[in-house]
Amino acid sequence: MARLIWLTGPSGAGKDSLLNALRAAPPPQLLVAHRYITRPADAGGENHVALTCAEFRRREALGLFAISWQAHGLHYALGLEIDLWLARGLTVLVNGSRQHLPVVQQHYGARVLPLALQVSPTVLAQRLRQRGRETEAEITQRLARAAEPLPAHCHTLNNDGDLAETVHQLRQLLAVAV
Repeated sequence: MARLIWLTGPSGAGKDSLLNALRAAPPPQLLVAHRYITRPADAGGENHVALTCAEFRRREALGLFAISWQAHGLHYALGLEIDLWLARGLTVLVNGSRQHLPVVQQHYGARVLPLALQVSPTVLAQRLRQRGRETEAEITQRLARAAEPLPAHCHTLNNDGDLAETVHQLRQLLAVAV
């Protein structure tokens, strides 16, 4: 069965690094989807399609998104192409939102495989400080949010150590779950 792998994790956990590693050497039958975001293309981080708010709203009104949500003052979406990929029997990995998971599960049902990328609070705080985008107050908020309980039936991967080990663990999970 084609699966929609809904990858979540706190900012700084390494989701973009993990996705980039999989894009470079994807397992068979796996596609890593890009998101449409109302954030400039040069903002750093993930490979995404940058849209203005007006263009985002236009595409949403035209029904071009499979899923859309808002977070952190931005609009996010996954294009209808993910539905085409799933229909062709491909597994699709997306950078999702933990808060939006119930809506995704309602829409895609048993095809959804929730996956949380986790790091210890110490490692997360260190990574957030190193990248220098957040104030100490914002880092404290991100750490508190990261400590919230995970959704039920959510698989976890720890990314405290070497990224290659996390990629290996994800490949093992995919071999069993897909």
